[in-house]
Amino acid sequence: MFSDSYAIYLSPALLLVAFVLIGASVRILREYERAVVFTLGRFQRVKGPGLVLLIPFFQEMVRVDLRIQVIEIPTQDVISRDNVSMKVDAVLYFNVVNPERAIIQVQHYLPATNMLAQTTLRAVLGQHELDEMLSERKKLSADVQSIIDSQTETWGIKVSNVEIRTVELTENMIRAIAKQAEAERDRRAKIIHAEAEFQASQTLVNAAKILSSIPAAMQLRYLQTLTEIGAEQNSTVVFPMPIDIIKPFLELIEKPGKVAATNGATLVPLEGDAAGRLMEKHT
Repeated sequence: MFSDSYAIYLSPALLLVAFVLIGASVRILREYERAVVFTLGRFQRVKGPGLVLLIPFFQEMVRVDLRIQVIEIPTQDVISRDNVSMKVDAVLYFNVVNPERAIIQVQHYLPATNMLAQTTLRAVLGQHELDEMLSERKKLSADVQSIIDSQTETWGIKVSNVEIRTVELTENMIRAIAKQAEAERDRRAKIIHAEAEFQASQTLVNAAKILSSIPAAMQLRYLQTLTEIGAEQNSTVVFPMPIDIIKPFLELIEKPGKVAATNGATLVPLEGDAAGRLMEKHT
């Protein structure tokens, strides 16, 4: 009688102990998880995925996620090489490739990687000027990624990408950059205008050389100009006349004066009665 009652109370206790032992010894890992198993505190091996059996009270394990993880690097105060203060933040992508190193070599690999990314971001950006940060963001991101990846390799962590997200400037610096951009656009506009004037003048010089080499070409150009003016129905026509046509008439006008000067005569204008008597004498 006593043995039967003892067995009744003992069986639930045994079942409870069995469930506890099974719960402590059986683990199920997903496809992206690995188990770093320690036996009496010493590393044994990496197990998983699937069913993992442990010896209760002698073995323990640490789960490690192998998926790519994303860390938002907090906003960092950065001073560029040309002494411009700004705020920069970034995004870091990494994953664990060696679970043994990630657990044994570093205490907490996630915050350690985050802190390393912050210090590396400030150090790399501080070596470049503001213009490089704004125009070569992809190159700077690649530099930060390579530096972090080389340092986290001993931790069994692979940094796949770093993206510099925003570069925030002060209001004064934004206004200064706007003025600089406006001055640069004005400079380019003046240079383009000067180059256009030079090309136009060079073309006119070439055209003048061609027209001067063929006299008939100038006359044809005059006729073409008259045709264009007549098509517009203008009442006033301004026609340029070559100086070569007027030059003989100018020489005839100047010739009597030259002859008189050579004979020693002087022409004196007469007025009133003297002019009248001179005319009667000639008649």
